[in-house]
Amino acid sequence: MNKFQLPRAATPKDPLRLAVFISGSGSGMEALLSHQQSSICSHSTKLVVSNIEGARGLQRAKNFAVRTEVVELTSDMERTKHEDLIHEILELHEIEAIILSGYMRILSPTFVEKWEGRILNIHPSLLPNFPGAHAHKDALKAGAKKSGCTVHFVDSGVDSGLIIAQSEANILPGDTVESLQNRIKKLEHRLYPTIIDAFSEGRIEIIEKSKVIIHDH
Repeated sequence: MNKFQLPRAATPKDPLRLAVFISGSGSGMEALLSHQQSSICSHSTKLVVSNIEGARGLQRAKNFAVRTEVVELTSDMERTKHEDLIHEILELHEIEAIILSGYMRILSPTFVEKWEGRILNIHPSLLPNFPGAHAHKDALKAGAKKSGCTVHFVDSGVDSGLIIAQSEANILPGDTVESLQNRIKKLEHRLYPTIIDAFSEGRIEIIEKSKVIIHDH
């Protein structure tokens, strides 16, 4: 498969078939499902995948009547086998793109290569600042004045893929990890669905693999 193969331009009558990957509460996934339910969308979540049995987001997905699958990485399972199982499930459900939403595993280069251009992630910082699992803590420790969230394509690095869009928030005096996280989550829940709209409608154009243009309707 060629690298960076963007998905087809979908329509409300023939929406892009999404799988959302979660590891925890699934609040971002729930915001996406609410957006899909309340809007005329060119994307539809057909599957929610978690690597954690009992993740709270699984029940949230079921509340929207979305099918769920749990694929845990057990102690006796190789990483490649784990991802092969996920890939088989995605193919079974004819998934066309993957939306990472609080999925706390790094995908291998082998898996990413199969889906590159069709995997999006949202990260709670203004990348390239503060990548990794502790973005809020790192931003506060660094004394940053601003933070926010970034929607980006996933590549084989850690939060290093091509940036699509960002939303900013001021870091306030007295902010804690929790208060900053809660404020940025609100930004994430607004930004991600709108970028997924553009992604599914074919309105994202990549210029020389280094710059993204989002075209209006």
